[in-house]
Amino acid sequence: MTAGSSQRNAAVALLIFHLYLYGSYQLTELQVCHLCNRTVQNSTALGQFCSASAGLVDGCCCLLRKENTSNADYLIGLDLSNCSLSHVEDLQEASTAAMIDISLNPIVQLNNSLFQGFIQLDNLILPVNLTCPGGNASWNKMEVKGDTRHCEGQKDICNQTGHLSLNCPENSLCAAYGPGFFECSCVDNFHGYKCLREGKFPIIKVFGILGASTVLVSILLWVTQRRKVTSA
Repeated sequence: MTAGSSQRNAAVALLIFHLYLYGSYQLTELQVCHLCNRTVQNSTALGQFCSASAGLVDGCCCLLRKENTSNADYLIGLDLSNCSLSHVEDLQEASTAAMIDISLNPIVQLNNSLFQGFIQLDNLILPVNLTCPGGNASWNKMEVKGDTRHCEGQKDICNQTGHLSLNCPENSLCAAYGPGFFECSCVDNFHGYKCLREGKFPIIKVFGILGASTVLVSILLWVTQRRKVTSA
C-alpha cells in the first residue's frame, strides 16, 4: 500500500468519525434536555412512556427518530420532575412532546402561554398546587395523585359545542393550539381582518408597491447623502 493510499484511508476514517460524533451531538442540541442535571429514569412515568415508545434518552428528554430520515430526532417526552425548579419560563423546544412532567418542584405559578402551541401534549404532570392549563375545557381527565396533579387527554377546544362560532369569525376555521388555546385561519378565497375580504390576497400588487417604494426611498437617500458629501 502506498503512502498516498494510507493518507486517503486515514482521511476517510476521520471523516466517518466526525460524522458519527456530529450525529451523536445532534441528540444534545436541545437546551431544554439539560435543564435538569440528570437523565430520564426507567422507573418514572415518563421513563416507562419512553421505553414503550422505543425512544432515545438524552438528558431529561425522550427523543424519537423518524424512519428513513437522517438527523430527524424530535422530542416526545420531557421529565423535569424533582429538579428544584422555582419557575419555568420557556419550553418551546418541547412543543412536540406528548408527555411532560414538571411535578415535585417548588413552582408557585406558570405563565399562561407556557404551553401555547403544544398540540400533541396528551399527558401533563404538575405540582399539586398548580391547576391544569385551560381547565375542564382542555382535558378529558384531571386528578390528583399524591403530590402530583395529572392532566390527561388534551381536548380539541374547536370541536366542543358552541365554541366554534364564538371563537372564530365567519369565513374562518378554528384549529387547536395547545391546552386552552386556538388559532383561526381564513378559508379559501377570504383574507384580511376577520377574514372579511373576499378574493385572494394580492401578493404581487402589495409587494410590488412595497418594493418600488423601497427602491425610490433608497435612491432619494443616496442622492441627498451624495450631495452632502460633495458639498463637504
